[in-house]
Amino acid sequence: QVQLVESGGGLVQAGGSLRLSCAASGRTFRGYMGWFRQAPGKERVFVAAISWSGVTTYYADSVKGRFTISRDTTKNTVYLQMNSLKPEDTAVYYCAARDRLVGDFTTYDYWGQGTQVTVSS
Repeated sequence: QVQLVESGGGLVQAGGSLRLSCAASGRTFRGYMGWFRQAPGKERVFVAAISWSGVTTYYADSVKGRFTISRDTTKNTVYLQMNSLKPEDTAVYYCAARDRLVGDFTTYDYWGQGTQVTVSS
């Protein structure tokens, strides 16, 4: 059974940092892994993605320069380091995975349950 489990969410003040982790079990994903978020009353949106090698990364404009996605292939785990957090970053953050590298990096096949990130002002 494929399972993605996020951790690391919590409450932080504006300007602070958090690191989210997502561990994938069941099998190894050799395509992209990524992060999405859904703010209250909003649709789920793309945040960041990383290729299997970890060399290629993509970021939403809203988080460029503040968030860093990374991957530990041996652990089948992806991370999202979030710095300089803003209240507008408040959302449920979801981990996602897929087996392919070809195609739109914003589309995924497997999803975690999400972890809440709340940034206070």
